[in-house]
Amino acid sequence: MDRRKFITNSLMLSGALVTAGTLGYASTGTHNMQKNMTDQGKKFRPLTLSGFGGVAIGNGFAKDNKDIPSLEAMDAAWQAGVRYYDTSPWYGLGISERRMGLYLKDKNREDYTISTKIGRLLHPEDNFKKPGLQWGGQMNASYTYDYSAAGARKSVEDSLQRLGIGSLDIVFVHDLSPDNGDMGKDWVKYFEEAKNGAFVELTKMREEGLIKGWGLGVNTIEPMLKAMEVADPDIFLSACQYSLIVHEDDLNQVFPKVAEKGISIVVGAPLCAGFLAGKGRYLYGKTIPDFAAEKLVALRKVADNHQVDLRTAALQFSAAPDVVSAVIPGASSAEQATANAASFEAKIPNGFWEELKAEKLIAANAPVPNA
Repeated sequence: MDRRKFITNSLMLSGALVTAGTLGYASTGTHNMQKNMTDQGKKFRPLTLSGFGGVAIGNGFAKDNKDIPSLEAMDAAWQAGVRYYDTSPWYGLGISERRMGLYLKDKNREDYTISTKIGRLLHPEDNFKKPGLQWGGQMNASYTYDYSAAGARKSVEDSLQRLGIGSLDIVFVHDLSPDNGDMGKDWVKYFEEAKNGAFVELTKMREEGLIKGWGLGVNTIEPMLKAMEVADPDIFLSACQYSLIVHEDDLNQVFPKVAEKGISIVVGAPLCAGFLAGKGRYLYGKTIPDFAAEKLVALRKVADNHQVDLRTAALQFSAAPDVVSAVIPGASSAEQATANAASFEAKIPNGFWEELKAEKLIAANAPVPNA
């Protein structure tokens, strides 16, 4: 069976897709779904604003998370009303997709949004090791980069097999960015390959109804700006770029342009990979920059003044802009997943945000939630 028939048949197996407006959830799901329902005239958005990121259940941050706690984390998120789940072949070199699919395979397909990524093809290899990998546990796959049209479609097929589900909603072109250490300056060469290959193929897949939307999943703003110049993306996963620590570039350079085009933003790493939740790391490195450490102290002081949980404030801050369609903190336990979902419902006094702006800890033009 050729690739196009394979994915078409997979889509048919999943059943007809319905609109978000037909669903009714518990408090978190209903509240977070409503914002996205108001934008249905634009490009595709996930079902809920509160999402679940798949890095941690892929053994991110050198952790060896087990299957059962990972599934419990997903179940806690589901029970709290979360209906958007994001993963990638890169997360644990297949571990995250397998675990996520194991949980979701018995759910009604129309009841949730799922995204995964293309750009790396996995190849079976027992006991694969490579210096610098951030994944813990046993990995039995190596990888090669491929942003061609054929590579994009092959990656989607492979992901469907690992996930054990019949269709995808969103596909992100992953790590096509100057901060990717594997690429360095060659990211521009890979971008050209994607522009003529993956971007075109994903647009075809959207037009065929095989996916609902595509975009880039990157940690810097330049690739997103370039992609809008040469292609027609629907949604971006902007990681590491919109948090209480760093947000000005996304806010002032990316958000106005995506708003013009009806594109939305999924915010990745809203807690700076746990930094804003008390973890001793910043983003994906073990070294905490001085500016981030100093800002964290100042943020905690303001949070204490208003008796606000800083983790909750960080998640709500990332969710506040109208262009943001989802925020995807990760979780490796049920407790973390439950706390993350609850944070989107908590009330934060307006005085907290006013003090952050008065102290110049967040940009004066940054949207904030209303109490």
